[in-house]
Amino acid sequence: MNVIINGERRDVAPRTTVADIVRSLTDAAGGIAVAVNDHVVPKADWAETLITENDRVDVLTAVQGG
Repeated sequence: MNVIINGERRDVAPRTTVADIVRSLTDAAGGIAVAVNDHVVPKADWAETLITENDRVDVLTAVQGG
């Protein structure tokens, strides 16, 4: 199944969730936000939110610095 993750077209397995994508991109435990097709997905919903063909997924991580 083709999706766009952070601007790059990628193949993912059917029944892939937002949580699966986040785990594939980062080991960070916090400071992560996810939007699917420009709609923010609350962290509590990541494990249940299925990705479908041609979805656009943006995974953002907070960066600390000064």
